[in-house]
Amino acid sequence: MTKKFSDFGLNQKLVDSLKEIGFYNSTSIQEQIIPLVLKGKNVVGKSQTGSGKTHAFIIPILNNLNKTKLQSIIIAPSRELSEQIFNYFKELSLIFDKDIKIATYIGGTDREQQLYKIKKEVPQVIIGTPGRIKDLLSDSIIETKYISSLVIDEADMTMDMGFIDDIDYIFKSLPIKKQIMFFSATFSQKMKVFLKKYLPSNTVFIDNNETFISENIDNFLIFTKGRDHNLIIKKLLNIYNPYLGIIFCNTRNRAEEVYRYLKESKLKVVKISGDIPSRRRRQIIKQIRDLKYQYVVATDLAARGIDIDEVSLVINDDIPYDRSFFVHRIGRTGRSGTHGTALTLYDPEEENKVSILEKNGIRFINKEIGHNKIIDHYDRDRRKKRVKDHTKLDPGMLGLIKKKKKKVKPGYKRQIKQRIKIEEQYKRRVKKRNNK
Repeated sequence: MTKKFSDFGLNQKLVDSLKEIGFYNSTSIQEQIIPLVLKGKNVVGKSQTGSGKTHAFIIPILNNLNKTKLQSIIIAPSRELSEQIFNYFKELSLIFDKDIKIATYIGGTDREQQLYKIKKEVPQVIIGTPGRIKDLLSDSIIETKYISSLVIDEADMTMDMGFIDDIDYIFKSLPIKKQIMFFSATFSQKMKVFLKKYLPSNTVFIDNNETFISENIDNFLIFTKGRDHNLIIKKLLNIYNPYLGIIFCNTRNRAEEVYRYLKESKLKVVKISGDIPSRRRRQIIKQIRDLKYQYVVATDLAARGIDIDEVSLVINDDIPYDRSFFVHRIGRTGRSGTHGTALTLYDPEEENKVSILEKNGIRFINKEIGHNKIIDHYDRDRRKKRVKDHTKLDPGMLGLIKKKKKKVKPGYKRQIKQRIKIEEQYKRRVKKRNNK
């Protein structure tokens, strides 16, 4: 049983503000993180996407703010994610205390206008992407001596996207005495090295991931038998008819192909990828939240701003290159205690990619499409587990089965069947003769 927010000793006005936005009880990660942050502890929080990590730091930061100086910097790897955190902060702060000022400083927007706002009215919290925050510090735009906390959200992706140098500069530019908070669904080796370098020994690590995939999500691996993925995706969408579904693709080109195919099929679909201008992407995300589309085709980075509890289906058109990408994709569904379904398409030649994910803690249920429904698929390792006894076959038959062909000729299977038939006839004749 998780605690109520009123149990944490928070400002009563903040507790009342949380109730106004429908927050009464904390999630598991919030229950563990909030008391630590309130006490000023350095924390590393690892928890599934959709578990409430963002409010785990927003709530105690708001509780501890005074309204005079810049006190907190929050870093996220993408513009969409930065805007999402900003919106969460703004929603709560406007109810809690309208005098609190929150600012974003991100790429894809008017830099001079952002700087003007920050200089004119000093915010207490700045949220931004690593490069832009580094610019603020290197140009001495902001006063750093009162900064008491630094948050890095989605830390795994921040490192994987090559922002290590920017984060390194930011750390060195801020006061030595500051509270540090890292949050992520997974932690790469790069992340572990960085944590060891900058975090003190008394840092509290909270691992709220019992499994990488939430128990609310059916994580199915769909064997495609090498068939056209566009046709399979359309068929899966017809079978599930989700409230809101996201189709993930590894590349922009592939996302464009899937989007055009689904649009030509008269489905309510929209595409969101990195090549779409920032302003248009914000419009699309708002339209998605307003449920003007039933289906979204997305690349990994672009989808980071889609934080919607109503996503009931995720389809991976292909297997992502990195486990953290896979975890974040799947985490778009099954949020806030709701049930979700994740379908990952795989072709026979991708068995190695699947095995790598499984070795890294991802568990799949094997399925395939049959008669317009999802049915159980055989254990992919059954051939390895099954012991075959070819010793009773004649040498010619054994050689025919074992023979490897780069290109199977027409009639090859028929040839095997005929050979088996001849072999069985021969055995029957031998048995008959021996019984005489």
